[in-house]
Amino acid sequence: MSKVIAILNVIAWSGFWAFGYLALSADVGNTTQMMVAGVLAVLGAGVGLFTYLQLVRHSEATGYAKPRNRVPEHLRKNEEGAT
Repeated sequence: MSKVIAILNVIAWSGFWAFGYLALSADVGNTTQMMVAGVLAVLGAGVGLFTYLQLVRHSEATGYAKPRNRVPEHLRKNEEGAT
């Protein structure tokens, strides 16, 4: 399943860059083309970011990537603020 998410990630970021370029290079008078390309670029960025975060979560869970630094449970402060 992670390969499918990785492929979707590449496609989404490619769409973001392609449609982002089209939105920025469109004729100023053609607002419909700019808006459609802009919406598709934002959609590509959203899907790309979501799939990237899913890949990071999967790689940490499987041990492929080093987990994030977290405060150990015994050093966390409880609800009252005391250690």
